[in-house]
Amino acid sequence: MIRMLKGNRTIRSFARDTEGAALTEFGMVAPILCLLVMGIFDLAHTQYTSVLVNGAMQDAGRNLTLESAGSQQSSIDQKVIDQVQNVVPANATVTLEKLSHFDFSDIGEAEEFDDENGDTICNNNEVFVDANGNGTWDANRGSTGIGGARDAVLYTAVVTYPRLFPMYGLAGMDQNVTVRAATVLRNQPYDEQDRSTETGNCP
Repeated sequence: MIRMLKGNRTIRSFARDTEGAALTEFGMVAPILCLLVMGIFDLAHTQYTSVLVNGAMQDAGRNLTLESAGSQQSSIDQKVIDQVQNVVPANATVTLEKLSHFDFSDIGEAEEFDDENGDTICNNNEVFVDANGNGTWDANRGSTGIGGARDAVLYTAVVTYPRLFPMYGLAGMDQNVTVRAATVLRNQPYDEQDRSTETGNCP
């Protein structure tokens, strides 16, 4: 009987002992807290990168509208790349694309064709307007490059880099971040716009 009483006291004493409770609780909360903190920093860095890329594109867009832009494309592109690489890891990839169009309304539009069979597909030797002059029908009628006078140009940058914090696995996120920015500009009217087009036949 005396042994049972002593045993009960020991159990009650052990139950009232709270030493180490804070460490145990912290061990349970720490992973979630770390994930939250890293996620906030990751989101903030992504937003900052996006703002910087958009700003660099706007600045480059203004320079590309000038008549002298043809000889300065590489230096303008490099300036964008240099600005982006200041805030992203060294192994980041920066892809720049320029597509010129006759007008703003042409951006993102497919080349027109005579849909004789009504299937909305360019085929069966149907005639199409070869707006970009590459000899084939394209879902995007833009021509590679900045074009000529008065042309509307879509200038796009795609930046891809690995996340700065190793929390993507815990959160089920992609290992890489992709930031996309674009600006639309119109070349200065330093000459008459070339609106000549050719036709081709769909395959």
